[in-house]
Amino acid sequence: MNLVFIIDPLESLKVEKDSSIAMIQEAIMRGHRVLVMHQGDLSYENNIVMARVKELRLKQPEEIHTRWYDEGSEERIPLTQFDVVLMRKDPPFDMEYIYSTYLLEIAQQQGVLVINNPKSVRDHNEKLAITKFPDFIPATIVTRNEQLIREFLNQHRDIVLKPLDGMGGASIFRVHSTDPNLSVILEMMTHYGTRTIMAQRFLPEIVLGDKRILLIAGKPVPYALARKPKAGEIRGNLAAGGIGVIQPLTERDAQIANTIGPILNNVGLVLVGLDVIGDSLTEINVTSPTGMREITKHTGFNVAGMMIDALEELVGRLNSDMYESNFAIAVY
Repeated sequence: MNLVFIIDPLESLKVEKDSSIAMIQEAIMRGHRVLVMHQGDLSYENNIVMARVKELRLKQPEEIHTRWYDEGSEERIPLTQFDVVLMRKDPPFDMEYIYSTYLLEIAQQQGVLVINNPKSVRDHNEKLAITKFPDFIPATIVTRNEQLIREFLNQHRDIVLKPLDGMGGASIFRVHSTDPNLSVILEMMTHYGTRTIMAQRFLPEIVLGDKRILLIAGKPVPYALARKPKAGEIRGNLAAGGIGVIQPLTERDAQIANTIGPILNNVGLVLVGLDVIGDSLTEINVTSPTGMREITKHTGFNVAGMMIDALEELVGRLNSDMYESNFAIAVY
């Protein structure tokens, strides 16, 4: 396969933790050709989506000094020449990200397999997407109306406020009904009633960890990365200082994953990270979910291998369908 990854600068990624690097290394070790590019390397020219890319080669252990790879020279290639394009650019999910999904959607219409489906990424805000599965979520309200949030707080007494465009646990607040800072927190979070936010009933099970469950082609990885908050924190995100603990999926975890996985896979969301606290689904990550390295390190289960297996199967199926279609046309 010819694979191209749209990622952040390689030098900014931590090789021992990054899931994109895990997939890149797995693909190259299997003999696939892997190239990388940045979001700004996409362009639309003469009715086709082009990319500035560089091929990667893994260094041998004795070659490694300051980095794990060598880059080839830059090439300008139509995306149609790749078997798979993997969009792995980290948020923010801003207008530049949106523009990239539009370009990738054009490429998709020209026959390129894009993971994850760019339209579905736009349609699944990582906070709001949970509302598609109301049986699995905690009490939730989405609004920019301060009075509605106050009524929700009066009902549940202890809630969490989240921006709809945040990542890594940024700008998440826990508030109690007697919190003296409530007014200023609401003013700041909603920008004086001009920005919509999410409020959820606080889940005390967070002390046991905010579980990251990875879905690959609709099927769950059998282990979760439970991110436990450090003392005095409510956020389990590793970026916020949480401590990762690997554990098998519980019966409820498996129920959530096996229900949601096929639905998301059917709309082209092949690699997804579910966040589950206790028995409740709190977030659906579709941009660049992580956790592969940690799970593999502590269990030996090759998560990146499971992902490359899925890509090989997808590309093989597409090539087979194309062959059968061309054969039918030739016979006719």
